[in-house]
Amino acid sequence: MTEAGIAEERPGIDPDLFVRRTDDGLARLDLVVAGMHCAGCLRKVEGALKGLEGVDYARANLSTKRVAVRWDPARLKARAILRALADTGFTAVPFDPKLLGTLDQRESRSLLKALGVAGFAAANVMLVSVSVWSGLVTDMDETTRSFFHWVSALIALPAIAYAGQPFFRSALKALRAKTMNMDVPIALAVILATAMSLVQTMVNARHVYFDASVTLLFFLLIGRYLDVQARTKACSAAENLLGLRATAATLIAPDGAHRSIAVESLEPGMKVLVVSGARIPADGEVVTGTSDVDTSLVTGESVPEQVKPGTSVFAGTLNLGAPLIIRVTKRDDESLLAEIVRLMETAEQGRARYVRIADRAARIYSPSVHIMAAATLVLWFALGAHWETALTYAISVLIITCPCALGLAVPVVQVVATGRLLRQGVLVKAADGLERLAQADTIVFDKTGTLTLGRPRLVNGEEMSAGELALGAGLAAASRHPLAIALAAHGGVSPRPILDEVREEPGMGMEAKLNGKTVRLGNADFACGTQGAAHGGSELWLWQEGERPVCFRFEDTPRPDARETIAALKARGFDIELLSGDREPAVRRLAEELGIRKWRAGARPADKIARLEELESEGRKIAMIGDGLNDAPALRAAHVSISPADAADVSQTAADFIFQGTQLAPVVEAVDVARKSRRLVFENFGLALAYNAIAVPLAVAGYVTPLVAAIAMSSSSITVTLNSLRLNLANRAGLARKTP
Repeated sequence: MTEAGIAEERPGIDPDLFVRRTDDGLARLDLVVAGMHCAGCLRKVEGALKGLEGVDYARANLSTKRVAVRWDPARLKARAILRALADTGFTAVPFDPKLLGTLDQRESRSLLKALGVAGFAAANVMLVSVSVWSGLVTDMDETTRSFFHWVSALIALPAIAYAGQPFFRSALKALRAKTMNMDVPIALAVILATAMSLVQTMVNARHVYFDASVTLLFFLLIGRYLDVQARTKACSAAENLLGLRATAATLIAPDGAHRSIAVESLEPGMKVLVVSGARIPADGEVVTGTSDVDTSLVTGESVPEQVKPGTSVFAGTLNLGAPLIIRVTKRDDESLLAEIVRLMETAEQGRARYVRIADRAARIYSPSVHIMAAATLVLWFALGAHWETALTYAISVLIITCPCALGLAVPVVQVVATGRLLRQGVLVKAADGLERLAQADTIVFDKTGTLTLGRPRLVNGEEMSAGELALGAGLAAASRHPLAIALAAHGGVSPRPILDEVREEPGMGMEAKLNGKTVRLGNADFACGTQGAAHGGSELWLWQEGERPVCFRFEDTPRPDARETIAALKARGFDIELLSGDREPAVRRLAEELGIRKWRAGARPADKIARLEELESEGRKIAMIGDGLNDAPALRAAHVSISPADAADVSQTAADFIFQGTQLAPVVEAVDVARKSRRLVFENFGLALAYNAIAVPLAVAGYVTPLVAAIAMSSSSITVTLNSLRLNLANRAGLARKTP
């Protein structure tokens, strides 16, 4: 789809309707800009927006053609942003995932039609050219040769006019805006080659270049079409996530009537019906019904979760069982899915160090293209070459010096990597998080909620009688304390006694009457008036009047694969440490169980930061993995940080990565993908620089024709993009087992 096509798609649309407010009072707008094809286009779009007074942030994503803008609404209006892009030669509209899909399809169809016309013309012009080439060494007279040249012109000129539109239109808009993009040298090269051939035909010269002009367009269109297809496959993970949204919801009106409305129209308090097999349209709470819901989007777990009245559910999750009636609690743009999308966009649209290097290199190339072509023309004239020879060499330089491959070296890898990790349950928040994780050589873990699930389990149940377990579970069932919940879940099969006058003493424990006698469950002082024997874990004491007290001991449950994950990280060359605020015996036992030699107990937040600074002074690059409020300062201080999805909000805000589910394996996956991404980035830089180092001197020296230049330029961009997509082709199981 062309820029005009986008404008036709949404005529007269008011961009203010799509503006959102951020927590700090700024306005935010996401746009689709279809005319971005290279790093130069991206730079111009960002430059035009950052030059506006009041713009705080502007970031373009070349792979998804999406632009995010933040500005002060008191100093700037949304329409001014669209006008600024139009003045630069780019037409933009507010982002709509449906529009983006339509845009990709129409652009592909348009390029495919142009490719077909160019291919048909190239084949026929080439047949005529073969006849002319044969006649040059036989007895073909000038009249016959002139006839064949005019036949070539009649075939090539209409084909070039039609098939060259994607390049001509883009170049014209750039020139009207008094800017340059990489379609300008391409369009100039095609026009010069065609005009030179037409002049040669008029004067009945021996050589014309219609075959080169139309074949040049043919190969350029092949490259552009394959590039669009490859970028579609490397589409933003955020856009893929938006496909998980329900498009409509069945609203239950106050009078009980059902009607279908768009999910964007849902408001908190509305009730919706979700039938079996349908996606939940909005964040909400189950009002009626019991069912199984596929929550893998949120938890990363493949096992469905049972929901019932009072259970919170999230937009994008799938109802697998019976129908549910849900009360909406959040608007569509405030849902958990929308928040994940925004976090993904932040990561994808950010600028890591490698991206900034590539941008600077591409910026240097753009003005150099025309200077180099002009210098080539002058040089060959000075050396005595014929004007058509010198012009042909200059045309080749115009084509071959496009820095598209260099501009794509990093962004495509970044988009593919974040998408792959999201599918594995890891959310990448920081733009340069992958880059920093690949540099890490030391991992520091928190204990509770990180290496463990934060769920206590009874460890001495086999020492208790069935009656003691049943009594303790009966008392615990009336409390929501974590230890009480764990004891109630471990109550065994014996029937629980009937208790009277059950009451809870906040912060102390439970008290009740059993057959007229007092029973207590709680800490040692409350339950039995004596200090319980310390064993390094949490405990509850059960006391019955006239009976000896009994101690229930608890320990936190390690994550199911914690030991295997620690071993896998060690195999990848990491030094592992455990810093915990818990008591020494509990920390020691967990460290021994998981095979961690370096550990420290009783560590306060300041102690954790001090240890990180100590490691950094030794030249270490630290990855901190933690979940609690007390871990947030250390997460922020570390070189790179990771937090589980059920961590405190402040910890998730400080972390660069968030992993889902009860498994630690996503941490290993993140490390492997980060390291593989770094290798691919360096490979892409090498491919792009090698192409330019070889191709440009050859073109200046006259060894590259316009046809060969077109093939080389398109191949370099496609090679870099396909090399980046190797990250998705790697065998995940093999990668997880691979050691560095």
